[in-house]
Amino acid sequence: MAYLDNSTVTVDAILTKKGREILARSGQLNITRFALADDEVDYDLYNPTHTLGSNYYGAVIENMPVLEAVPDESQMMRYKLISLTKGQQNIPVIQVTPSGVQTLVSEGQTVTLTTVTTNAANANTQLGYTATISDTTVADIEVARPAPGAEGATIPSFIGEGNLPLSKTVTGLSFRVTAKSNTTAVNKSTIVTIFGNETGGYTTVSIVVVPTVLETLQVVSQVSINPGSGLQTV
Repeated sequence: MAYLDNSTVTVDAILTKKGREILARSGQLNITRFALADDEVDYDLYNPTHTLGSNYYGAVIENMPVLEAVPDESQMMRYKLISLTKGQQNIPVIQVTPSGVQTLVSEGQTVTLTTVTTNAANANTQLGYTATISDTTVADIEVARPAPGAEGATIPSFIGEGNLPLSKTVTGLSFRVTAKSNTTAVNKSTIVTIFGNETGGYTTVSIVVVPTVLETLQVVSQVSINPGSGLQTV
């Protein structure tokens, strides 16, 4: 990774790994969509109190270094820009039902996560959502309802590289999470992260799987001598 000279307008176009795979397989690319992102921008640097006036409010941001293009499509464009209807004051928000922490008490128990995007009509209804479960040793995830236009959509990865080998990613409109056996003595947990393929943005759901085999309760027999009735076991 390196920085580009942003003193002039620069377009740095490369093929991602997915693009190279498609080109190698079919011999051509049929690009039908594009996306923009502002991963490199730190908006906390916008200074509306700059002593030199409004022309300098965003001076620091405008002079930030620009990263060169990255071929790994899962590690770039995490914060996509979206188009909103003129006058709209709210950004799309991804909601999942049920939300919060979902506790599964036995192997094979399932919970279906249904997604919807508010503040935007028909948002994410074609390309759907991409769901990533970070640890498949805790639970599995599969598509419960497919998205009509989702054909192997690539979504950025927000999980650590150490969790990638254990993760699983699927694309659809709703998702089914199934608990796996937990033979430990403690609860096991994982996170499902759901991204909007059209609007960007994401939300998370925590999955907790309780132990399949509970700790054995030890019953201690106490023996006492009762002169009236002999031995008595309690």
